[in-house]
Amino acid sequence: MARADRLFRLLDALRRLPQPVTAARLAEETDVSLRTLYRDIDSLRAGGALIDGAAGLGYTLTEDPALPPQMFTRLEVEALVLGLAEVRLAGDDALAKAADAALAKITATLPERVQRQAIHATHQVYRFERRPPAPAHLALVREAAWDERALDIVYTDRDGKDTARRIYPLSVVFLDRSLVCLAFCTLRQDFRRFHLQAMAQVQPTTESFRPRRVPMLRAFLDQIRQGSAATAR
Repeated sequence: MARADRLFRLLDALRRLPQPVTAARLAEETDVSLRTLYRDIDSLRAGGALIDGAAGLGYTLTEDPALPPQMFTRLEVEALVLGLAEVRLAGDDALAKAADAALAKITATLPERVQRQAIHATHQVYRFERRPPAPAHLALVREAAWDERALDIVYTDRDGKDTARRIYPLSVVFLDRSLVCLAFCTLRQDFRRFHLQAMAQVQPTTESFRPRRVPMLRAFLDQIRQGSAATAR
């Protein structure tokens, strides 16, 4: 592994992991020996990172040179912590891990006093009635929307009828008890709302609808506001 990549992984581990982080844990995360790990810590310090600690005590990243300092009010910090906690509960594993990484990176850029506010936020999230787990194909739908590529799916409608569809995924909406994909259905030649839990055999295709996602989504949202958008049938 290139030295620059190794140092980036080490810095990322220092942001993400509960601190102080032992040298052994950091070496495991970056797949290097302890001797190399100690040299890499020294390199980061020489590059401007303020890393407290030493061998046998663990390390704490107190100032991150790779990220600009962030100034948030205490209420803004609470909002960030609360919002990312919602993502952990509602999203798939990839989104949950991304939420943890985002919070770690944000927290690493905060002054020490505000870091404590983030770590010990007064707001927490808990749901007695949890929505069903996010289906495994959520990641496929998300990537297809970003890449503006069509998906082939089998969809079970409200009457229990299965139909093969090709859709242009535009957005995923997190509702109280379900996830809905806003999409253009090529079978119906119109916008439709598809429940992700009712999708099966989700397969990516090579068909691109770039660069139409944003204007199509804007048009679909206008339909929804006017009350004329339909669920899939």
